[in-house]
Amino acid sequence: MLELLLKNQAYPLSIREIQEALSISSTSVVAHHLKQLERKGYLSRDPANPRDYKIIADPDDSDIFYANVYGMAQCGPNGTILDGHPLERLPFAKRLITFPLEQVFIVAAKGDSMEPKIKERDLVVAKMQSGADTGSIIVGVHNSKVLIKQYHITKEGIILTSYNPKYAPIRVVREEDLIIEGIVKSVISYA
Repeated sequence: MLELLLKNQAYPLSIREIQEALSISSTSVVAHHLKQLERKGYLSRDPANPRDYKIIADPDDSDIFYANVYGMAQCGPNGTILDGHPLERLPFAKRLITFPLEQVFIVAAKGDSMEPKIKERDLVVAKMQSGADTGSIIVGVHNSKVLIKQYHITKEGIILTSYNPKYAPIRVVREEDLIIEGIVKSVISYA
């Protein structure tokens, strides 16, 4: 089963597709084996979406893992981005990631507010976490809009800023209006 999952990481299979591919008698048997792979540390799964899994270790000790890509963020779709429905997966060398692989996610930058460091269509590699230190670059949802911004805690409250000076800072009026999805760890230039 792990071999089948490895071959289909770019386009994950449903439980029923796994059942059919391996000629297994029922979907509950597939679910049991998936839980065993997860328990043994080979797989990380989102219980809300059976197609959202990551191979975090494999028997061949591959140097490659697949990171989830969740669409675009203004620098975007409305609402949270880590909804368990990645748009695609991209292969990465494990050695390039310095934090746990199951915490990796990617968004594509949209707009020019974070130029010159982050340009339109750049891939932003982030670490899932719900808090940030002042000065961190975050991927967050503010008033239902996904943003990539620099996060600041001031006496007046939380301020989100852009690198591009033509954009005014965003003052977060209520803390509950901002959901931090993760911290930007690296940027892969599109150009």
